Amino acid sequence: MSTQRVFASVLPRLRVPSSKNATTSLAQQAQQLRCYSRPTVSLRPSGPARSSVLSSAAASAPRRVCVPTTSSTQPRTLSTSASLSHGHVDTPKPGEELWVTFIDKDGVETKIAVCKGDNLLDIAQAHDLEMEGACGGSCACSTCHVIVEDPDYYDKMPEPDDDENDMLDLAFGLTETSRLGCQVVMTPELDGLRVKLPSMTRNLQSSDFN
Repeated sequence: MSTQRVFASVLPRLRVPSSKNATTSLAQQAQQLRCYSRPTVSLRPSGPARSSVLSSAAASAPRRVCVPTTSSTQPRTLSTSASLSHGHVDTPKPGEELWVTFIDKDGVETKIAVCKGDNLLDIAQAHDLEMEGACGGSCACSTCHVIVEDPDYYDKMPEPDDDENDMLDLAFGLTETSRLGCQVVMTPELDGLRVKLPSMTRNLQSSDFN
């Protein structure tokens, strides 16, 4: 019930007190008004119901666990693993070296000893050669385009898959022996491989066509 309706129903019952009992009558009528403005139904549980509600609330409340700190408590240490950035390669063990030669656009040759399983993009970036690899080696661009100098070595490589062929179509200066450096993994069969770096690259990625 709104306050206006309460006052509308109570005011007709109020009477102006006489001067003798003015203080007492006003106090009683004020108490009567307060009684009308209070709700007559209590939503607060009592008795067994109140105990049940309190027990449920206590059971669902989060519990705090306190761990005492003593002088013998050792601080907890955190350990982290070193992250390998793109272009990381290991030094091959003596007698296990595989050799690959990069020929840059100016004709300068760089012969590098590598490990089995290294790909040409990682090898080139680890030795500061000009091979961009804009997609991070995920076969989603053509910026690690290389040209295999000897067709016999090209034939020793696994056939490029559809994703690599799609990216090679975007490469500048595409040839019959073009491959993506990130997809050429060194094996003993490729020992002595020679590849040329194109004079320029196109930084087009597969996401540019979505």
